[in-house]
Amino acid sequence: MSLAEALRQRIAAEGPITLHDYMAASNAEYYATRDPLGEAGDFTTAPEISQMFGELVGAALADVFARAGRPDDVAYAEIGPGRGTLASDVLRLMRGIGFAGEVHFVETSPVLRNAQRERHPDATWHKTTDSLPKVPLLIVANEFFDALPVRQWVGNAERKVTYEGCGFRFSPGGPVTRESSPATEAIAGRLGGHLAAHGGTMLVIDYGYASGEQGDTLQAVRRHKKVGPLAYPGTSDLTAHVDFAALAAAAARGGAKVTRVITQGTWLETLGLGPRAVALAGRNPDRAEEIASQRKRLAAEDEMGTLFKVMAVHHPNWPAPAGLGA
Repeated sequence: MSLAEALRQRIAAEGPITLHDYMAASNAEYYATRDPLGEAGDFTTAPEISQMFGELVGAALADVFARAGRPDDVAYAEIGPGRGTLASDVLRLMRGIGFAGEVHFVETSPVLRNAQRERHPDATWHKTTDSLPKVPLLIVANEFFDALPVRQWVGNAERKVTYEGCGFRFSPGGPVTRESSPATEAIAGRLGGHLAAHGGTMLVIDYGYASGEQGDTLQAVRRHKKVGPLAYPGTSDLTAHVDFAALAAAAARGGAKVTRVITQGTWLETLGLGPRAVALAGRNPDRAEEIASQRKRLAAEDEMGTLFKVMAVHHPNWPAPAGLGA
């Protein structure tokens, strides 16, 4: 039975379901059954665009590791690690300065776990963040929180999903006045508590807003094109903009410190994206135009540079990553 039919039967039996439940069911099915990345998939993430992204993330974490005194028990953890591409680039940089810690991946998709295993056979996998080891962690959450389910309200009524005629519909209709992600806040709170108790730093990189935005940010992507959020349950990628202010508040309640939020473009350029692109093009002159295009896609205002934001969460006695400190 398809997810669409299962949801239709559930609604017929129970009545309209919350958008939160619809999104959770749809994305669980979606990620369990496919590799969504790349040209053959539905979307492309920054690590798949260019090695430069992972190298700069790796450089930032390597610097944190060094300034924290190179603790022996620190481990690398990635939440929603895709194909393992980002971890490959990050760990190449970190291993180069002496990081020898374990690698932990939080991943529920069996398809993506297989891809990760090919690149990182010695990693340890987790279904949730709860089982991460109680040691200092260097955590990366790149395009993870945007896929967590959200709740929405139209006025004082929670927005739900019903089935009418030949398709799914939102109920009630009208403009969305408020949106929140309880799952995001819960995970951020737990990870903030982990970092506060055991040490470490987490980089959060995602598309979203720093504070103040209201209304409907739900969207769906299928085959690199936007589609209706209710059009393809379980076969399109459903996401919503990350509320970084709410995420930061949740992490701080767990006892961790949080940094300012800045745009991805500003952060990458501050870390040296320009010089890295020049050096990479110098060694690969036949790819110079491609590398320039990759830099633009990662950092330009009309590409990923402004929409995507970067923030860090860290133990009070651990340093903030470069470019994010006060």
